[in-house]
Amino acid sequence: MAKDLAREIGYIYVDTGAMYRAVTLFAMRNGLFDADGNVQEERLKELMPQINISFRLNEATHRPDTYLNGECVETDIRTLEVSSRVSKVAALPFVREKLVGQGERYCHGRQRHRNSGVSRCRTEDFRNGKCRDKGAATL
Repeated sequence: MAKDLAREIGYIYVDTGAMYRAVTLFAMRNGLFDADGNVQEERLKELMPQINISFRLNEATHRPDTYLNGECVETDIRTLEVSSRVSKVAALPFVREKLVGQGERYCHGRQRHRNSGVSRCRTEDFRNGKCRDKGAATL
């Protein structure tokens, strides 16, 4: 509902859940989960600078898609495998610190409605590059 509302009023929806899912997907792709589903915390912490998360407007849906290191991962981050592991990644203080800070800075100092995921960066600003990196939320 928030995504639809944001689209209707011309704002960009900042999907912070997608950001945690992207970090989880990165950890999975880099073999950072053991057989019991635990994440190798120290190794993930070392690799965090290599993670670049951005949102780019999908012209067909008029909604932002999630990109991980330049690759659209919108479908990949919505799998059951990612869903079953994301809470362990989201609970890590260094991940939370990085993503919470990024979410707050997402749209170049524009206000964000708390808990709604809706940034006060209008869609036309997003399209015209007035938002930092054309809407990129970069770690």
